[in-house]
Amino acid sequence: MAETIYTIPINEEFEKRMEKGDTCCPLCNLYKKLENDELSLILGASMMEPDVRIKTNRLGFCPTHFEKMLTNGKRLPLALMLESHLNELYEDVAGRRSAPEKTVARISSLKETCYVCERVGGNFARLVSNVVYMWETDSAFREKFEAQKYFCLNHYADMLACGKKEMVKKTFKEFAESAGNIVNKNLEELCADVSWFCKKYDYRYEEEPWGNAKDSPERAIKFLDGD
Repeated sequence: MAETIYTIPINEEFEKRMEKGDTCCPLCNLYKKLENDELSLILGASMMEPDVRIKTNRLGFCPTHFEKMLTNGKRLPLALMLESHLNELYEDVAGRRSAPEKTVARISSLKETCYVCERVGGNFARLVSNVVYMWETDSAFREKFEAQKYFCLNHYADMLACGKKEMVKKTFKEFAESAGNIVNKNLEELCADVSWFCKKYDYRYEEEPWGNAKDSPERAIKFLDGD
């Protein structure tokens, strides 16, 4: 399969993880790249585009992405977006368009929406679809996929949901087994390590070696929530 602008970053990331043999989820890293690219755009050229400003005024940003924009260092672009967003919000909440019911609905909607989350979510869904397609059609990529040491639980579920939707039943069964072998091995090891971590606080085991258990709570949370 010929590489395209859509497959190159996926191939590169899976190859990097395969060569390093580390326990980093390649999809977490690809998600972070999409997120960083989107944050750079929104604090750069995209900020002045009228259609973007309309969307940021309406959707706002989640606490996570507000914090990341604050620490980015580009405070003026952020302030300009906030100025526009706050002015529109004033009209909806305190100005001529305000009414108690509408005020509640408008404020409540901001808890559920984020311009960056929406953009990254759409791009990431397409990326997962490309991963599934590449596994199905590219034997070289399938080897890279099956050489991975780790997928986080959330992105494992994303791949299974996408595969079930886009693959025929027989192929999906093979794909699910391919991804499941990686995840199940990690889950089995985590169960053992966390159990041993707990036992180490029992005086009967305090002289026993820690093995791989000492950082198992951190690894378990990373597995459950992503990197």
